[in-house]
Parts: sequence; C-alpha cells; structure tokens
Amino acid sequence: MFSVLRGSNMTTSFQIDNVRIGAGNLFLIAGPCVIESEKHVLFMAEVIKGVTRSLNFPCIFKASYDKANRTSLRSYRGPGLTEGLRILKKVKDEVHVPVLTDVHETADVAKVAEVADILQIPAFLCRQTDLVVAAAMTERVVNIKKGQFVSPADMRHIVEKCRTAGNDKVFVTERGSSFGYNNLVVDMRSLAIMRKFVPVVFDATHSVQLPSSAAEGDHAVSGGQPEFIPVLARAAVAAGVDGIFMEVHDNPKEAKSDGANALESTKLRGVLKELQAIQNALTAAHVKP
Repeated sequence: MFSVLRGSNMTTSFQIDNVRIGAGNLFLIAGPCVIESEKHVLFMAEVIKGVTRSLNFPCIFKASYDKANRTSLRSYRGPGLTEGLRILKKVKDEVHVPVLTDVHETADVAKVAEVADILQIPAFLCRQTDLVVAAAMTERVVNIKKGQFVSPADMRHIVEKCRTAGNDKVFVTERGSSFGYNNLVVDMRSLAIMRKFVPVVFDATHSVQLPSSAAEGDHAVSGGQPEFIPVLARAAVAAGVDGIFMEVHDNPKEAKSDGANALESTKLRGVLKELQAIQNALTAAHVKP
C-alpha cells in the first residue's frame, strides 16, 4: 500500500508498509547481496526483522536473484529470475517485510514488479534510460543507485527520467565514487546535494568495497574494508540521509557475493543503536527553541 506526499524541498515522501521514505524518518535496507538459498534468505530475513523490530527501526529486506555485474565470469550470480522471485515472494508471505531486488534487463521488469515492492537500478546501469523508464512505468517504488562515475548533481537528470515516466516514488542511493583504480571514496557533500531533489539512502557496505582488488584462485573478486561500515554510516546519518543500506550476512567469509564488504549480522544491533542515537540527537537539536 503506497501513499505519496509532495515535500517542500522538491522531494517526495511515500510509504511502503511501515516504512516512510523521504520524510526524515530513518529506515534500513538490509540483506545478503545475493540469494544463496531459500533457507538462507528466510533465515537472514528473520534475523534482520527481529533486530529491527526490537529497535523500532523500519526495514526493507534486500537480496538479488541475479548479479549480472560480477567481476568474473566464474563468480556466483544467483538462482535466476524464476526461482529468485519465488523465494522473494516467500520472504514477503512468511516474514512479512517489504522486498527490494535488482533489475538488469528491461525484459525482466514486469515479472519482478509482480513480487518486489522496490525495483533497484544497479549503479553501473543508472544511466540506461530504457531500464529506468521501464521500472518507473510499473508504478513500483524505484531505487536508483548512483553510479561510481556520476556526479551527485547529474543524478537529477536520472531521477527526472523516472518522474517524467509518471512515477514520483523514487529515491537514490549513494555508494561511493571511483577513486583511482580499485578504490572508492565517499563525498558526504553528495548526500546534501541530492537530497535537495530526491530522498537519499547511503550504502554503507558497497562504499567500503575495493573493486576487483583481490583474487580467488585464478579469478578476480572485490575486496573490502568492513571495519569502516559503522564509521561511514554514522557520518551519513549525521549528514541527514533518509535511510541506510547495508548488506548483512551471518558469515561474510563464506558469502557467495560481496562478503568482503558485508556487515556480520551479530553487529547489526550495535550499529543501528548508534545510528538511532545520532538521529535522536539531530531531532532533539531541531526542536529546541
């Protein structure tokens, strides 16, 4: 069930179940990078829901049915469209949380929209007009991940593609910018720049990724610096984002995708409590005379 309200700062506020996006209410997008199995996804969804519900921290569950932009051809991509959507529907039906997943091809968009509450445009595909417009025309919420090569101001043009297609239920996610080869850096100014025209989420886990910097056997994989996830997440909340995105896994070392930059699930509660403390301090400061 969706409701949409226009904000005074050119952004739009809308609701997905108990999650309000764009109204200054902090929320979480979390889950494993890719669907590894039905059992694992259901387990992770229950774990994340348990933590967030106990903290009254609104949450959207995230997992990908296909990772089409893996570094190596040998890397695990996921169960595929049909099986992946079946599993995500089971998460919705049994765990009762909103679901987000990636779309890489325009041909997949309609089927994904039958299950997912939010369609995510991957960072490498954020300028693919046909994909953005197809996602927008489903009338589902659209999350556009900011490309590592795109300036924050230029994200306005991508957002307008979605809005011109008739869909105001759009937000963007900052995931760091390329800093030479095999490294990313986060410019916190981008969060304020983009929030002038669209709700903004900060991806605290992909932002600590070291793209294509490691190896498994004879093929390349991305490394990461997960020790900085809490640091960057705290900074982003202090900067005034609408939500935080984190890939969360119970055993990152054994994850089939992006384990090097995932947050271990046992650390989720502590990180979220810190973020809530910062958000509460900001709220208190704003209401003081």
